[in-house]
Amino acid sequence: MTVPTANPGPAGRTARAATAAPAAEGRRALTRLRTLGGSRLQHSCLLLLVVFVLVALLAPWLAPQDPTFGRLGDTLLGPGADHWLGTDQGGHDTFSALIAGTRTSLAGPLAVVLSSTLLGTAVGLSTAWRGGWIDTVTGRVLDVVFAFPALLLAILAVALFGKGMTAPVLAMAIAYMPYTARLVRGLAVQEKARPYIAAYQVQGHSALFVTVRRMLPHIAPTLLAQATVNFGYALLDLAALSFLGLGVQPPTPDWGAMINQGQAAVLQGQPLSAIVPAVAVVLVVVAFNVVGENLGDRLAGRDS
Repeated sequence: MTVPTANPGPAGRTARAATAAPAAEGRRALTRLRTLGGSRLQHSCLLLLVVFVLVALLAPWLAPQDPTFGRLGDTLLGPGADHWLGTDQGGHDTFSALIAGTRTSLAGPLAVVLSSTLLGTAVGLSTAWRGGWIDTVTGRVLDVVFAFPALLLAILAVALFGKGMTAPVLAMAIAYMPYTARLVRGLAVQEKARPYIAAYQVQGHSALFVTVRRMLPHIAPTLLAQATVNFGYALLDLAALSFLGLGVQPPTPDWGAMINQGQAAVLQGQPLSAIVPAVAVVLVVVAFNVVGENLGDRLAGRDS
């Protein structure tokens, strides 16, 4: 037996609509607010990265003073007309060193990311295409490389080949390569199973043509997002290496080395020479991570 339900009538429907409308509008407003906030953060981070890149490119013309020349009479000066951010314990202008250090601080991670991305892409594509025992052996080798942190490999490279930037960059490129290789390999295996790959094979195209000219363009956007995130981590690792005195050597300006040299100034009441490069490192690393995560979210179909 069916119990009839009461008809609320026009007045009841109007009341429910009036009650639900504010809640729905509130949810839509909250969604718009979150989207707007995320968009502003992403645009701000992207703009910040553009500014740092321009500063790195124009550093010799933007630095008001020679960052490698210090005066003993100008040690640990506070901010002023001649030195906008003061000086360090060597009498170097902190603002000029910060600008000049942008170039070296970004060039190292760029070399790491480019090298690891190119090598990892080649390894990932080849193992995914060949499969079989080649894929298995390569996977085990990558697992061994995974066991060594990038910073540890860089320190070992410095111990073997001496201080500087070349050996750590090469070591860190090898350490970062498995991340790219694993990503590319997984994506390439998915692409290899698609019908268009079999169509190109039937037409007699070579493996090099199919993987590089046809498969790689489908993988490239995700690869770009991963490389963007890797850049921030590589910058942080190289800055830590310079902070330990194993990376860029004075008098070449570098953010990590500036933080190391500014420790004595912090104890003497002039912390800007250490705080300013530290803030620059944090800003660039966070900006690269936000931009990289945003690219990954968009590629995954999520509106961040």
